[in-house]
Amino acid sequence: MKHNIKISKIEKSKVDQLDFNNIPLGRTFTDHMFICDYENGEWINPRIEPLRLIPTHPAAMALHYGQAIFEGMKSTLDIHGNPTLFTPEKNAHRLNVSASRIGMPHFPEELFVEGLKHLVAIDHKWIPPQKGSALYLRPFMYADEAFIGMRAATNYKFIIIASPSAPLFTKRIRLKAETKYIRAAKGGTGEAKVAGNYAAAIYPTELAKGAGYDQILWLDAHEFKYIQEVGTMNIFFKINDEFITPNLDGCILNGISRISTIDLLRHKGYKVTERPITIDEIIEASENGSLQEAFGTGTAVGVAMIEAIDYNGYTIQFKDDSPSGQMVLDTVNGVRTGVMKDELGWMVTINKELV
Repeated sequence: MKHNIKISKIEKSKVDQLDFNNIPLGRTFTDHMFICDYENGEWINPRIEPLRLIPTHPAAMALHYGQAIFEGMKSTLDIHGNPTLFTPEKNAHRLNVSASRIGMPHFPEELFVEGLKHLVAIDHKWIPPQKGSALYLRPFMYADEAFIGMRAATNYKFIIIASPSAPLFTKRIRLKAETKYIRAAKGGTGEAKVAGNYAAAIYPTELAKGAGYDQILWLDAHEFKYIQEVGTMNIFFKINDEFITPNLDGCILNGISRISTIDLLRHKGYKVTERPITIDEIIEASENGSLQEAFGTGTAVGVAMIEAIDYNGYTIQFKDDSPSGQMVLDTVNGVRTGVMKDELGWMVTINKELV
């Protein structure tokens, strides 16, 4: 389905002001943004316009009641210089899963993907060519109705902005298993990509970073025993040649990179099990020598190799190499750039002349 997306371009791009070899994380944005409004029960006026500040009423309901969700995606260049997207339809679907959980209207998934394609086509010169770098895409939706009252809003905005990014982690990372604060409990919003989930994680994450760790390993809310996920990624363990990742139980985000990693490992013949796994099981596997490696997966981080996990003063130390994690990272990057065959149908190529 073709949507009537109105396009207004900036007069002069700022891309020549960007040093692609020195990209500040999350502080540089492209020339344009995609916007769509929800009014009177329908999404209207999809458009691309120059990036600008958005007027917001002080009573906008997202500011008071937290109706705000988002997605994270990347666009990269293939070996022919064409911009690409990685399974965008999965992000479109997950956005609506999040929307359902907090009482927001669904956004048309075809329009989500079409808006992405148009925005990337216009701003494709912002995609960094360096290995491991990408154009980070942030689709998000929030309640902008001016009303003070506890109910679902009636007006919303859906917006996509883009920010060139360098690799997030260039070294192996250290995790702190959190035993005081929680990320999510069953029945909560842990499985949705809700802004409030991340707000609740900021303070304990800052404490962990201040103690020398890179991220938190979140445990369950009741016993602080079952592993959930890492601060910005899902986690995989390799034990006795079997890959184990926590199962989706309503507390864990169904990461797009998680899905792709499971599909890739199974495609290559590995055994992958989704099940509850405890921190005690990881300690036991470490002590008996069956724990081979661990890595995290996420859109922003790609694949992050784990160096160590600290749990109440006990350190689980991993080997210096993570061959399986590296294979996943190399395969995803290879498919993104077109160096490797896209056997699982991940990639969508964008026509730079689309707009």
